[in-house]
Amino acid sequence: MPGQPPNHPAPPVLRIARGWRVFIFYSGALLLTGLVSLIFADLLWRTGWSASRTVLLVLFVILFLFTAIGCMHGLYGFFLRMRGDRRCITQLKPYHRQSIDGTSTAIIFPIYNEDVIRVYEGLRATYQSLKKTGQLERFDFFILSDSTDPDKWVEEERRWYDLIRELDALGKIYYRRRLMNEERKSGNVRDFLNAWGRRYRYFICGDADSVLRGETLVNLVKLMEVHPSVGLIQTVPALVNAESLFGRIQQFANRLYAPIFITGLNYWALDLGNYWGHNAIIRTEPFMQCCDLPQLPGVKPFGGQILSHDFVEAALMSRENWEVWFAHDLEGSYEEAPQALIENAQRERRWCQGNLQHTLVLFTKGLRGVSRLHLILGICGYLAGPLWLAFLITFNWIYWYQKFTGLSNIPVQAFTPYLANWSGTAHALLVFVICMAVIMLPKVLALIDLARDRPRSRTYGGLARATASVVGETIFSTLHAPLLMLWHTRFVLTNLLGISVGWTTQKRAADGTTWLYAIQRHWGHTLIGILWGMFMWELEPSLFWWFTPVLAGMALSIPLSVLTSRRNLGARAKSVGLFLTPEETQPPEEIISLRSNLKIHELTDDPTPTRPHAGLAESILDPYVNAIHVSLLREKQLNPVYAEQFSKLGAGSERAQTLGERLLTEGPDKLTRPERMLIMADQKLMVWLHQQSWQRSGEKLAPWWRAAILEFSRRD
Repeated sequence: MPGQPPNHPAPPVLRIARGWRVFIFYSGALLLTGLVSLIFADLLWRTGWSASRTVLLVLFVILFLFTAIGCMHGLYGFFLRMRGDRRCITQLKPYHRQSIDGTSTAIIFPIYNEDVIRVYEGLRATYQSLKKTGQLERFDFFILSDSTDPDKWVEEERRWYDLIRELDALGKIYYRRRLMNEERKSGNVRDFLNAWGRRYRYFICGDADSVLRGETLVNLVKLMEVHPSVGLIQTVPALVNAESLFGRIQQFANRLYAPIFITGLNYWALDLGNYWGHNAIIRTEPFMQCCDLPQLPGVKPFGGQILSHDFVEAALMSRENWEVWFAHDLEGSYEEAPQALIENAQRERRWCQGNLQHTLVLFTKGLRGVSRLHLILGICGYLAGPLWLAFLITFNWIYWYQKFTGLSNIPVQAFTPYLANWSGTAHALLVFVICMAVIMLPKVLALIDLARDRPRSRTYGGLARATASVVGETIFSTLHAPLLMLWHTRFVLTNLLGISVGWTTQKRAADGTTWLYAIQRHWGHTLIGILWGMFMWELEPSLFWWFTPVLAGMALSIPLSVLTSRRNLGARAKSVGLFLTPEETQPPEEIISLRSNLKIHELTDDPTPTRPHAGLAESILDPYVNAIHVSLLREKQLNPVYAEQFSKLGAGSERAQTLGERLLTEGPDKLTRPERMLIMADQKLMVWLHQQSWQRSGEKLAPWWRAAILEFSRRD
């Protein structure tokens, strides 16, 4: 029965296979770390041991273990792609002929002050693609708004109604906005499920920038139908539509490296996979039963609401014996990403706080060991930055202490016999080469994997261009890594100091970072790079050159941030065949549709900036928009589920009526945003304001309204 919990964690064969795979995978990473750490310890031993060298060794072991785990993902993924892996959700049972008759699936798009046109055109592309499969009747679409901007609210409603008229999708595409914006995205999804969830066997969670192929959506439902013990299947979204140089580099890296890395991840995770918050299908009933997120003890940023809810929700599903899988070989799942360094770092800031909160979740009773591994890897992804910085500072301290205290080295023989006759320089070079090999091996394997598939290779512009792109991406990543190190260190420290992150809209457009903005954001990085470089040069010029990649990324952070954010440089790289992806060279229908419709909007929409509070004025003055807004409010107000929320918000109160009168006589500038939102949430008040704005004489209206009425009359 749908929603009935499985009686056992997984088939015994699968449990045994997963146990062995976890053991073998992490044993390999630990063995590699142990061997290389032994060589590094020998290098330190040869110059005399000290407490600071102990710290350096411990930091090296931790950092190299992170690197070795990443290398193992690439290595295992490469060999599995060569020979095939039957332990994959799409290979366990035949599913293509499975009927989905009788199923019901909600496709939800939670949004928060987003670019409304982009959201709706992405939904349109998904809707039209699904319609071509002939299975549209099994799916409903929901726009779940948490927008706090009154103008966005009105635009979302108006464009929603235009969309359902154009697609003849009344009763298929729904718009609903929460009255109380609590618990961010997870709260938005929870609010939807409480009101509508039991109507749907499954729901597919998209993001504001998600686009999904109709065939992929149908296949996800089929997979859930043939696997009744599966609670969640996560697709691997491909990055698309990047225009800036930074965005196209990230997009290329995602498309080329992700196949082997995610295949390697699936090798040991199997049915205890993870959830990334979007582009995944979820069985509704168990999600509602198992994934009610707790409030963490203590105060922000570690306590309170869980920000990175997705990892935790996957862990809670697995705890109740529901399977969670990666559908890493299922194409047709797309998303977008920030297109500049600074915007990418702002997103990393939110993720950092959310992942660090998982340190408390780790101790939740009953979590599966593999789920704890997912949480630990997410935490370590942000701890690596401050640990790397600590490693570099400790190394500098050792070298400075040795030089300026006047103490001389007392060289001793290496305790590894095969390095006994090596010089200290050759020994250090060996450690460096091994580290670089471990870092670069997955990239080389990704290229070999590409070379094995000529049709796929052509979608990247051919093997030669793909290789050149990997070289360019590696150079950029080398310069970008020190900035991530400093950013992640700052994020971790601010969290430890109790500073919490706000909830802001993610910026995805390639607008270009201005020089002034880059200076404001990167002056500290530049200063650190210059001062550190001067210190290194004074300490030892030869050592300075070894640190050049780290120092260059900091010192050049301002031009790096500005230039890589430029759309024209991204276009130039594309014109010479660099950083190409399959979605650029052979774009699928969904992406072509999305790009075409966005271009039409760009060419036909009025480019004149709208005046402040234009949306509020439109919702009151325009009969058409006012009717849409009021009808949606009335529908919600008739639902007893929301009665308490309307009361808590203050809709229908004397205060709301007073604010409405002030709005007409003083203008919207005299009211705060929450006050304007309260007015817009009161359906009777909105009807009254529409009538009064047209019936009152000019002296009873604020000058702002007289100007708005005049502008509206001229437009009509």
